[in-house]
Formats: sequence, structure tokens, C-alpha cells
Amino acid sequence: MKILVVEDNEKLASFLTRALAEEGYTVDRVVDGATAVQQAQVIAYDLILLDWMLPKLDGLSVCRTLRAGGSAAPILLLTARSETAEKVLGLDAGADDYLTKPFDLSELLARVRACIRRRGTEALLRVGPLVIERSTRVARLEAKTLDLTPREFALLSYLAREAGRIVPRTELLSKVWETNFDPSSNVVDVHIRNLREKLDAHAALLETVRGVGYRLRAERSDEAE
Repeated sequence: MKILVVEDNEKLASFLTRALAEEGYTVDRVVDGATAVQQAQVIAYDLILLDWMLPKLDGLSVCRTLRAGGSAAPILLLTARSETAEKVLGLDAGADDYLTKPFDLSELLARVRACIRRRGTEALLRVGPLVIERSTRVARLEAKTLDLTPREFALLSYLAREAGRIVPRTELLSKVWETNFDPSSNVVDVHIRNLREKLDAHAALLETVRGVGYRLRAERSDEAE
């Protein structure tokens, strides 16, 4: 799942990016409204986390521009404004939800999940005996729920979405870790090993292609996109 964070406060933007990444989301970050519009018009984001007060183009204008251009990406508006009339302005401009600063991280994450769930962008992926429900962030193997960390879930979900294709380690580092890791890092290998342990008798679903990357071997079917 890919989220765009639009926030010009460096400290808050870094906090949001880190918190969302730890939950397994892939995060892009921009600091002004004009760039946000340009980026959202070419990348299909699953959610846009949008500050109201921004350089170049404010949050309301971003909402209106994106909606006028046909974007259906859920927008969660963040602002210090708390008056009811201002909330109405934000929602009427095209935001799907509204959160007043300062906010509790657990509430923010719950609203992020709710926005994505309401839009219905989360697919149910089936790869052989494996079922991944991205809306609830649950993975099941032969009806048994797997106990996965957020990063393990994100990795398995990405491989499931690309089932049958060899995914290079560098791509996994970029898409799942949103990373500045050294490409020689073994972080991917460690998480793959942990996933195989949790897949147990079905560990062979995760295939290592030496010198290239990894592949989830079974055919998949999607019930939703």
C-alpha cells in the first residue's frame, strides 16, 4: 500500500513517514501542495495524508484540484483548525476525513486504515493455500492466521501481488522498506527466512532465485483490485 505524505513541517513529516513505514506502508513525502498535485496525478496512491497549510498550494486547493482532475485517492486532511465550519470546508473540498492537530498516533493509524477500507482499494489475494486480506492486514494459511510483523506482512503482500514473477532484492528494499539501506544488506534475506519459518510446511512457496531475488511460486487470483 502506497501513501503520500504532504507536510512541510520537517519534524512532523519525518515522524509520520517513519510511523507509517513501521506499519508496513510504502511512503512518499513532499513538502508543498503544487508538488503533491503533480505527483498524485501520475502515481496511484492508496491514501494521501494532507496538511491544510502548505507552501505554493494549500490543502483545500490540492483537494479541489485532484478531485476536479478525477482522482479518487482517499484524502485524510491534517490541520490545527478545529472549528466545525472549517471541517465542513475540508470535507466539501474533497477530503474523506479530517484530523485535528495535535493528534494521537493510534487514532491517525486507525483513520488511515478506515479511509483505505472505505474506498475498497485493498485486494484479497490468493496464492495457493495463502490468503492475504490487505484491508484488515491479515494473512491466513489454510484458514490459520499467521502471526506476522508489519514488515513481514508488507513483504509477503508485495510478493503475493507479484506472484510468479522474480522480484529483485533491490526492488523489495525500495518498495517494502522505502530504503536507504546498503544493497548488500541482508535485511531482506532475514525477513524471508522468518517468513519461511512461519509458512512452515508451505515454506517452499517462497523460492530463492540465486543472484536475482525471490518469487512466490503458486498462481494467484485476486477477488478485488
